[in-house]
Amino acid sequence: MATEPTTLGEGDVRAAADLVAGLPPTAAVWCTGLRKRYGRHQAVDGVSFQVGRGEVLGLLGPNGAGKTTVIKMLLGLVRPDAGEVMLLGRPAGDPRARVRVGYLPELFRYQPWLTATEVLALHVRLAGLRVPVAEQRECLALVGLAAHAAERAGDRVGGFSKGMQQRLGLAVALVARPEFVVLDEPTSALDPLGRVDVRDLVLALKARGVAVLLNSHLIGEVERVCDRVVILDRGRVAAAGSLAELLGQREVRLELTAVPPAAQDRLAAAGVVDAAGDWVTVALPADDDGTAVPDLVADLVALGVRVHAVEPGRISLEERLLGILRTGAEEPR
Repeated sequence: MATEPTTLGEGDVRAAADLVAGLPPTAAVWCTGLRKRYGRHQAVDGVSFQVGRGEVLGLLGPNGAGKTTVIKMLLGLVRPDAGEVMLLGRPAGDPRARVRVGYLPELFRYQPWLTATEVLALHVRLAGLRVPVAEQRECLALVGLAAHAAERAGDRVGGFSKGMQQRLGLAVALVARPEFVVLDEPTSALDPLGRVDVRDLVLALKARGVAVLLNSHLIGEVERVCDRVVILDRGRVAAAGSLAELLGQREVRLELTAVPPAAQDRLAAAGVVDAAGDWVTVALPADDDGTAVPDLVADLVALGVRVHAVEPGRISLEERLLGILRTGAEEPR
């Protein structure tokens, strides 16, 4: 049984410092050179990345890319053939690190004869922690199951819908006050309202300084909540970075008519990257705080330009992901 986390001893600190030399102190998870082979299949091949405290990292890639294997190696559930992992300042296999991790696996099953309240109580005991009953109820409320637990306390998990079981899985992942949370397809069985709830939950964890690793096929959800993204393909890191780095320069497309010379000068100063017919594409500054487009449109209107349409010109994360994967498929391995 796992024990409560204790203060790092001098030897622990020294070992961690030797292993993660140069690692920012905010990192909750750090891994380098992870490799894992199953028979002839190289599932993971040299994967390296880190997750900072209070950061949401999206893990993307097609089926079979190695995402779940990477997650299991991070959590100490699978031993890597090569590479190193530090989890909350300790080796991944250390129970004192894992007790501070919340994990929602993609496929999970709870004892069908237990109630939601009993499932939470069981996992608190398995974690070796003391979490007051009132706090456990708050966790059920956080995932939208409090009313169900109160009104139908005798209902067994075996009678839950897929969406309710998914919400219970989220509660289990959060009940032990984790510092690092891994969510593997957390919205797979949820309706649109449930997906919004998960999005709000992830942002709330981030605000509390909790590190989150989110694996999801719903690209739009990743784009809304993630600070950085790691894209895996055939066991390797195909691309990694912030959304701004991956999606490239932000642009805006404007449909304009009656453009006098003074307005043409204003557009040129803003940075025209393309012009075709009545459409003009302008690059937005990297440090734009949301005022660049309104200011540009206001200036153009004041100069007598007729503005018919304004559209974002940046590609979506889904388009970027598909482009990376298609390029990788064409390259010899």
